[in-house]
Amino acid sequence: MSDEAPESLIPYDEIVQDALRAVVGRVLREVEQSGTLPGSHHFYITFRTQSPGVDIPGHLAERFPEEMTIVIQHRFWDLKVSDDSFTVGLSFGGVPSTLNIPFSAVTDFVDPAVEFSLKFQPNEDMDDEVEEEEASPTRLPDSSGDGSNVVSVDFTKKK
Repeated sequence: MSDEAPESLIPYDEIVQDALRAVVGRVLREVEQSGTLPGSHHFYITFRTQSPGVDIPGHLAERFPEEMTIVIQHRFWDLKVSDDSFTVGLSFGGVPSTLNIPFSAVTDFVDPAVEFSLKFQPNEDMDDEVEEEEASPTRLPDSSGDGSNVVSVDFTKKK
C-alpha cells in the first residue's frame, strides 16, 4: 500500500471554506438584525481589494491595491448582509464611505474580544500569486506586526 492519500473527488477544502465563510455571514447578520455589537465584540475583517465583486471607493483601492483590513466596532452604519456579501458604511479620515465585500474576498476574520480568528484560502478565481493558507479557527495572531494594512476609523457609533 502507498503512504500517499488518494486524490479526493469531493471538494472538501472548498466545502470547508464555504462553511467557515458562512460563520462570518451569520455573525454579521446577527449584528445587522440587532443593530449593535454585543458586549465588547468587534471585528477586524481583511479582504482582497481586487477580488470580483469588491466595491470600495477609488482612493481606498489606490491606497490598498491588494488587501485591506477594516474594523467594525463603534462607528459603522447601514450594515446589510446577503448570502454572498455584506455592505457597510465606515468613515476613513473623516470621509464616509460605503464598502461592498463578497465573502469570497475575505481572507481573515478576527474578533479580538474573545480571541477568535478565521483564516481563509483565497478563492481559485483570484490571483495565482496569492499564497494559500489553511482555513481553520485559530487563536489571535501575534500582534507584533506594524499594522500597515489596518485602516483606522473613528470609534463612535453613528445614529
